[in-house]
Amino acid sequence: MVDTDEQLRRWLVNTAEKHGAAVMHVPADEHGAQYAFSVGAWRRFGKPEVVVVGLPEDVANAVVNTYVQRVGQGERFVPGRLYDGFLKGCPVTFEKVALRHYPEYLGSAFLVYNGPDFPAVQLIASSPEDAKFPWQPDAPGGFREHQPVLTDSGLPESWTPGTDGP
Repeated sequence: MVDTDEQLRRWLVNTAEKHGAAVMHVPADEHGAQYAFSVGAWRRFGKPEVVVVGLPEDVANAVVNTYVQRVGQGERFVPGRLYDGFLKGCPVTFEKVALRHYPEYLGSAFLVYNGPDFPAVQLIASSPEDAKFPWQPDAPGGFREHQPVLTDSGLPESWTPGTDGP
């Protein structure tokens, strides 16, 4: 158990040094779905931290660790492109996280970076039944609320859905 901000900061840094990044989990509450994020990918590899929203803790942990492993090997993830290998049978894409979402979704990372001066992306999973994304009109009911897109508009902003992205 971590008792102070300094102990948490040390744990985050030490874990990132050992494993590439620490994975922080935040449970669901009355305000939204559970989520997980990396702390250390920017510090270790010069790659954005990653946030995943709405996945079960064990799945989120595996997804974040897969991201960290892949960026640690030099892979770059471009917003609006589809990627496999994170969730079986579910393509994923990425979007830049708007700065206004950093305090809520990446707050612990502020201890390592002394504030919000680091890039972050959101890994957005498609639905397992039909590979639909939250912004698509035919996405499963409640999917958009379960996995909000962390941009200023709540929609993809780095690409145009259906034109140059999913």
